[in-house]
Amino acid sequence: MKKKDIMIGLHESTGIGWKTMSRILSSEEWPHALEFDIEDWKRHGLNARLAERMEKEFTAEWIEQRLARMTANHITPLTPLDQEYSILMKETVRPPWVIYAKGRTELLNSPRSIAMVGTRIPTAYGRKVGQMLAESLGNSGVTIVSGMAKGIDGICHESAVRSPGSTIAVLGTAIDKPYPPEHTSLYHQIAEYGLVISEYPIGTPPHPGLFPQRNRIIAGITKGTIVVEADERSGSLITADAALEANRDVFSVPGPITSPKSKGTLNLIKQGAKLVTGPEDVLDEYGWARAGSNELANMQNGKKLTENEDRIYHMLEQGNRAFDELLALTGWEFGLLHSVLLSLIIKKQAVQLAGSIYKLV
Repeated sequence: MKKKDIMIGLHESTGIGWKTMSRILSSEEWPHALEFDIEDWKRHGLNARLAERMEKEFTAEWIEQRLARMTANHITPLTPLDQEYSILMKETVRPPWVIYAKGRTELLNSPRSIAMVGTRIPTAYGRKVGQMLAESLGNSGVTIVSGMAKGIDGICHESAVRSPGSTIAVLGTAIDKPYPPEHTSLYHQIAEYGLVISEYPIGTPPHPGLFPQRNRIIAGITKGTIVVEADERSGSLITADAALEANRDVFSVPGPITSPKSKGTLNLIKQGAKLVTGPEDVLDEYGWARAGSNELANMQNGKKLTENEDRIYHMLEQGNRAFDELLALTGWEFGLLHSVLLSLIIKKQAVQLAGSIYKLV
């Protein structure tokens, strides 16, 4: 059995958490875990009761059943062994051992990515700012990452999902459980046009303690985090802390000093967060093409293609192609192919269909 499959099996085994996984995977013996006896499991840090259960239940058949269930639900499990796994996430202190994904997995390594988070009960100002920033950044090819919660999260996803940059939703529940329930339609829309991910397997029971854990993923797979609107005790500030711990940038949108919903964002600015008054503040920070600039305007008008763009264009002239097919044909890295396809979309030379299929306009 493949190392990846064994890693997934370990991750899905009840009683084995992140630290235990880390201890097991630090051993050169872990690829042979299917052959472990009770003493082997104990040697890798399991107590007697768990070691006995693992010896009985951790089998190839059990792992294959779990994998088959993922396939049936159109879920792609990714581990640090996979090329598609987020390179930025690997750089953090505590990356998930498995990321369960539905949708366009290439977005995990988008060359332009930013997290946008905020209060679950935004003011009219917060709603307007969140929509404006997400829409503008998405149209400039930036992938918007958030947690699909009520309020700012949902607004940002909705504003970016059909843009060139699209959006990634990081769940605090099992990959097959849209939460909150009223975002079920949004969940399916993101799975079709963007990407939904979770570190929690199918069937994981909901628990309040799981939600804060996903904040490190929101921050970890992006270049920086924008806090759109937040009071002093907002959960979105946890994501800002996670960004700092991952050595990523924190941006904050100023708001009225009379609004309790702006106290959290104003405090972040006092503490050194980068001020955001428009999409250009983020685009300029990273040297990304600005929506409305001459460069992007030329791209939208379909001006001259680069050598790489021309190569993909000619491949698409022969018919629609899936992302993985183009990856195999070119031999490129994920990030490069995604960047070239994104450029063709912005130049209005190609469009992306459901299932990561690309076609010429």
